[in-house]
Amino acid sequence: MKFSKSSQLFLVSRVFILPAIGLLAATLLTACQLVTIDYIFVADSAGTSAGSAGQIQTYAVDSQSGALRQGQPTVSSGGVGPVAMAVSGNYYHLYVANAGSKNVVHFSIDLHGVLAAKDTVTLAAAPTALAVNTASNALYVVSGTTSATLTAYPLTLATGAIGTPTATIPLTLPSNPADTIVPTGVNVLANNNNVYVAAYDSSAYNPGGVTTSSANPGWVFGFAVGSGGSLTPTAGSPYKSGVKPSGIVSDPVNRFLYVTDFASNELIGFSVQSGGTLNFLVNGPFKTGNEPTGVVVDPRGIYIYVPNSLDSSITGYSISLPTGTPSAIVNSNSSLVYATDTQPVGITVEPALGRFVYTINHLGNSVSGFRLAPDTGVVTATQATPYPTGASPTALVAVPHGNHSIQSVTP
Repeated sequence: MKFSKSSQLFLVSRVFILPAIGLLAATLLTACQLVTIDYIFVADSAGTSAGSAGQIQTYAVDSQSGALRQGQPTVSSGGVGPVAMAVSGNYYHLYVANAGSKNVVHFSIDLHGVLAAKDTVTLAAAPTALAVNTASNALYVVSGTTSATLTAYPLTLATGAIGTPTATIPLTLPSNPADTIVPTGVNVLANNNNVYVAAYDSSAYNPGGVTTSSANPGWVFGFAVGSGGSLTPTAGSPYKSGVKPSGIVSDPVNRFLYVTDFASNELIGFSVQSGGTLNFLVNGPFKTGNEPTGVVVDPRGIYIYVPNSLDSSITGYSISLPTGTPSAIVNSNSSLVYATDTQPVGITVEPALGRFVYTINHLGNSVSGFRLAPDTGVVTATQATPYPTGASPTALVAVPHGNHSIQSVTP
């Protein structure tokens, strides 16, 4: 597609106008030949009041530019205060955790990105994070801010329906069982054999308040998945993990696990041993920006990207495949960070091509887009970024469109 000179001037001028023009510009500039490779789903609020209902917005990813344009109509999240989302390994189903309503809602996803609400489960406490295994037959939900719990639900493969829990595990420290554990993230290995929960001990970490415990604040709880969906703690679990873990992810070949530490501005790496036990990477932890809030590994298992909420930036790393060691990626401006809109709190890499990275920006009410150079990991801003969302977005996920192949490493 060839742009006229006036179109080029319009592109340049966008940096001086309101971010709300982003989606309009992206639509106009990609209108010659639109090829959608992925859909991005964003969870946010319909308003700014405390009881405002949650909503899910859909965006289509342009294959050439990575620009986002409004996709299917916005749908209700099925509750108040959506905080997390996860898609099934086959990309047919979406699960949304609503903290305000203490529920998880299941949606089906059709080939055109249309969401249809199906079933709902209600929890005893507010959910904070969730994950679906690659086999698409198990959903893991962590919940609670005063009494942390990991719950495993079976999923019906044909329909994605949520079944009766197969395991409900309280998350406590054996050395300090009375401490208050707050879960922040959950991850399932690609081989479906192990589940890990990132959490912190608020009795030991309470900025501005009183602490009542001398325990290490940050932890990762590890579990082996048994027959029938049972969960058994791995040897040595829980594992020390900084001060306040905020995001957790594993690589696609089950060798490494990475956790961001919000309080220490670090990325902590673990090697996954036999049975799912964890060992620290010997040369870590690794420096991030300020207040990292999440982490993602690209579908090929080569690069890591971390959103830094206080800096409004992301940091990129290349992974040393023999050791799992992350090395910071320097961009074309000799900088280690890439600017986003205000306060990024979530991040994803689209699965169809593995060429575009997106963050949700909680205070910017937007999505920031980046093009990923597959040979270097360097990212550059996509056309017309940032793209406006609803109020206070909290989570995003991506699914490939139709029969597009996905970029992945087979475990």
